[in-house]
Amino acid sequence: MEDLRSDDTLKVIHRRHSVRQFQERPVGDSLIKTVLDAANKAPSAHNQQSWRFIVVRGEKKQQLSQLVVDRSSDFPKPSSSILRMAARSISNAPVIIAVMNTGTLINHGTELFKIEKDKAKDFFRTMEIQSSSAAVENLLIAATSLGLGSVWLGILFLIKDEVLSFFGEAKGEFMAVIPVGYPAKEQEGPKKKSLEYVVRYIEK
Repeated sequence: MEDLRSDDTLKVIHRRHSVRQFQERPVGDSLIKTVLDAANKAPSAHNQQSWRFIVVRGEKKQQLSQLVVDRSSDFPKPSSSILRMAARSISNAPVIIAVMNTGTLINHGTELFKIEKDKAKDFFRTMEIQSSSAAVENLLIAATSLGLGSVWLGILFLIKDEVLSFFGEAKGEFMAVIPVGYPAKEQEGPKKKSLEYVVRYIEK
């Protein structure tokens, strides 16, 4: 059997891990465009590409960090602590990329499939989330391949309406904020569970 462990793509996937502290070194526009292009190449339901990417630097980024800090006090300690950690990553990174759904697929869902409106909304909402998740993963892997670090701040879902409003976007079902930059230090990610714990085979 061919040994695929030397494949460059697989090496990048295995090397990728969350990075929360960054150097002050700026990230050039060409690198940002490269990771965004990779994100935009992700599979999407009915090829609708119902996502939007917002690149944020400078004072607006610091304002978002402060918003997260201000809202953190409204949550119990475990959540508030992680929100403040997310705020530090936003402030520390030279650039962040926000990813949100446009709702295109949800809005036109009943035209594509003749099913009940409520079922159609849930069906296409889920497909928009799946599509945007694939785009985010492409972005994370592309960043790693270019020597950049990144982290998917899932905790911001707790305040997604405020974050979407901050960016002037309509309320949506999905939102990701991803700080991107050169890692402050080299380190490996956490150990993953071995396949024997997460895979089940059905052959008969």
